[in-house]
Amino acid sequence: MSEIAPRTRTALAPPVVVATALAVAGLVLLVFGATTPVLIAPAKAAIALLGIGLFLNGASRVGKALAGPGFDVLFWASAAWLVLLALAIVFVDWLPLGEDRDVAATVTEPVFGIPTFTGTHPLGTNGSGLDLLARSLYGARSSLLISLTAVVVGTIVGGLIGIVAGYFRKAVDRVVGMATNSLLAVPPLILLIALATVLEPRLRNVALSLSLLTIPGMVRLSRATTVAYANREFVTAARAMGAKRSRIMARELLPNVLLPIMSLAVVMISVLIVAEASLSFLGLGIQPPEPTWGNMIAEGEGDVFEAHPHIVLVPGAFLFLTVFAFNIVGEKARQRWDSRSVKL
Repeated sequence: MSEIAPRTRTALAPPVVVATALAVAGLVLLVFGATTPVLIAPAKAAIALLGIGLFLNGASRVGKALAGPGFDVLFWASAAWLVLLALAIVFVDWLPLGEDRDVAATVTEPVFGIPTFTGTHPLGTNGSGLDLLARSLYGARSSLLISLTAVVVGTIVGGLIGIVAGYFRKAVDRVVGMATNSLLAVPPLILLIALATVLEPRLRNVALSLSLLTIPGMVRLSRATTVAYANREFVTAARAMGAKRSRIMARELLPNVLLPIMSLAVVMISVLIVAEASLSFLGLGIQPPEPTWGNMIAEGEGDVFEAHPHIVLVPGAFLFLTVFAFNIVGEKARQRWDSRSVKL
């Protein structure tokens, strides 16, 4: 037995070393492509993308060698992006960033500055000289706060309504079903535009409007899960012991409904981020100079995008990476929590 372990470590060492070198080479290419001033933008982007691919490939091999074949590099990369973005949002007020909304303070700043990934404006500036990195981070704060608030409201309201409908069934279930189908029958964008025309474009109003997109899906999922558990032995035993309906729903059904709707809630965050960006892009959401990813993308309409594509690409990259990360994390949560509920 004493001879087996050294042989195993020796056999594993070369692949891990090669994979680590691959990941390091990817990071070097990424940094070089992002910061070198001697190449044109397409070449820099190609080198940076090659570096990202090599890094993910190497990191995936290292993770599988150390943690087993179940290691998912995309999940951990997505989780790392969300954690990094959350930390940046929390501490953005103390970061050494440029001006994000006061045009009067940017008179001496360059307009339409291109991204250099170094210096005072690493991601460039817009047509008013405002720093795009600062606006992207403050825009992330607005977009995520709106989306998270909408998801929390929709999850609580939709989850409770679904549990009540699934437990009582009959007339209650029919009424809830009609209301849910009515909401689903209205195109989401039309519903949001209609609400935006009668509500002031404040953060609270936008969040409450977006929560209407979350409620029908939460009602259906929580109702279906409640129906599946309503006749289980532990619920029947609680009834036989004289437990009240409210206690059964709160103590027996809610814990089993919570996991599936939480996995859906993570995915819905990405949907609502896109919905909020769409409203802001159309001028119906949060209004400038308050930055959001949607109204930042709207700044690149017309000829501006052709001459200065980074005006759209910078907030678009933040939007894409965040939505992609929430989808990956939500899918992983669904696979874990839904499979556990099925096994029960």
